[in-house]
Amino acid sequence: MGKLSVALGIIALCAAGAWGGNICTTRGVNSCKQCLAVSPLCAWCSAEVLAQGSPRCDLRTNLLENGCGHDYIEFPTSSVTILEDRPLSDKGSGSSITTQLSPQRIRLNLRPDDSQIFRIQVRQVEDYPVDIYYLMDLSNSMKDDLRNIQNLGTKLASEMRKLTSNLRIGFGAFVDKPISPYMYISPPEAIINPCYEIGETCLPMFGYKHVLSLTDEVTRFNEEVRKQSVSRNRDAPEGGFDAIIQATVCDEKIGWRNDASHLLVFTTDAKTHIALDGRLAGIVQPNDAQCHIDKDNFYSASTTLDYPSLGLMTEKLSQKNINLIFAVTDTVVGLYQNYSELIPGTTVGTLSRDSSNVLQLIVDSYGKIRSKVELEVRDLPEELSLAFNATCLNDEVIPGLKSCMGLKIGDTVSFSIEAKVRGCPREREKSFTIKPVGFKDSLTVVVNFDCDCSCESQAEANSSTCSRGNGTLECGVCRCNAGRLGSHCECSEEEYNPSQQDNCSPRAGQPLCSQRGECICGQCVCHSSDFGRVTGKYCECDDFSCVRFKGQMCSGHGQCSCGDCLCDSDWTGDYCNCTTRTDTCMSSTGLVC
Repeated sequence: MGKLSVALGIIALCAAGAWGGNICTTRGVNSCKQCLAVSPLCAWCSAEVLAQGSPRCDLRTNLLENGCGHDYIEFPTSSVTILEDRPLSDKGSGSSITTQLSPQRIRLNLRPDDSQIFRIQVRQVEDYPVDIYYLMDLSNSMKDDLRNIQNLGTKLASEMRKLTSNLRIGFGAFVDKPISPYMYISPPEAIINPCYEIGETCLPMFGYKHVLSLTDEVTRFNEEVRKQSVSRNRDAPEGGFDAIIQATVCDEKIGWRNDASHLLVFTTDAKTHIALDGRLAGIVQPNDAQCHIDKDNFYSASTTLDYPSLGLMTEKLSQKNINLIFAVTDTVVGLYQNYSELIPGTTVGTLSRDSSNVLQLIVDSYGKIRSKVELEVRDLPEELSLAFNATCLNDEVIPGLKSCMGLKIGDTVSFSIEAKVRGCPREREKSFTIKPVGFKDSLTVVVNFDCDCSCESQAEANSSTCSRGNGTLECGVCRCNAGRLGSHCECSEEEYNPSQQDNCSPRAGQPLCSQRGECICGQCVCHSSDFGRVTGKYCECDDFSCVRFKGQMCSGHGQCSCGDCLCDSDWTGDYCNCTTRTDTCMSSTGLVC
């Protein structure tokens, strides 16, 4: 990052005119606030009296050289302040709060069009608690799968305890919306037993039901699964996305813990309905992402709310720090892989036809989740842009990356982030959040936009400096009242006489202010120039129009003043190209020539 900082500094110096033209003095700047907005390297002098021709908006070093005192220079600098920085934890199963991201809160002070770089560290701590909620498709085609997961709780606990000593597991099931055309309604017997036509018995169709809240009593998982029976829906796609959104937002029902990894395992062998499919049943009300589980633990809004969109699911999964695992059969795995690319923190595994491999699939998916750290940004103000660099393994910096893969539990990675502001927002303070996907830990970034000058608070209304009270003296310049003109508000629009223009020209017929300034109230106000300073009653003088010798003005041995070279001591001539020293003409005996 050292090389990047140097490069950014060089670019900023070029923009502000450290080499060549000085952008601080070339804009039509007439206030301190405008000056700060020109470039992060521009400063403003708020002293009432300046050296003749000296610009108020200039590089800070130039203002000091021109006699502006330190106390009168407005030059806010961008900075980073760490507000909260708890150290990273080593393990996750202690009594204290587990910290996997540091720092937790910072403040950025940014000038207009300036940037600052800050750094964060992320660690996948060892022995971190895990919550697994198993969400199963209980349509008739999953009958064999239901039998094969009856002992999943015990087996899963045995495997997962190799990775964590603190596991909780829960269970829920779904079919589809219990309304036509998704369900069988004819003959009437099919409503009670949708398997009536195929000569079997199954449960009435339901949208989603919550069966078992997260618990460390894993044998209860086995018991509850054994109690379940399948149902049957009419069309091929299922209503699993309804179940995902309810399992995500119903925190109290499900029992998601704050300090735990959250895994939502979604198993199915079919496609799924998505947002707007509800219109087939006349359901037009969008999904509200609220919890609608009734006292019997069924989804009560199944027939009144549409299916959720992928965007809504992504938002809620991120808010609740839930990693979604699609455990699906090979016939639909491609579809769910496409879904996973749109939902950060999601993994996909191929489920065998009878779910016999679901245990290994969950363990492998958890390993994939813990082997990756990916940052996401929430509520970024539109005026800000972020650039990421990642330091993953072997201390190698990878530009433009905000994720690290191939990690082991206990590894620590870091990211450097450059925040740059464009312009100056109306709100002077905003905030945004950066967090790893699936983590509860987050960094809150409070941004203060330094667009104002402190001298504005000392503004003097109706100042005597501004032509006997005809304006406000602010930051060293007069802000004229309505109807007043001039650098000191000395002119009135009503009394203004066009003949005053004659005072801005040395002779009749000559251009006003030598075409290098504006005539205001009979006085020339000279323009700024990329090349130097323009001065004089008629803007006839400058400090850059003298002759050059070997590419240097005044041979580099003098100053240009109104077209003439004022030579340094020991130099003379029209170009200051002739030295007056004689020591170079002396022989060893001390005689000249």
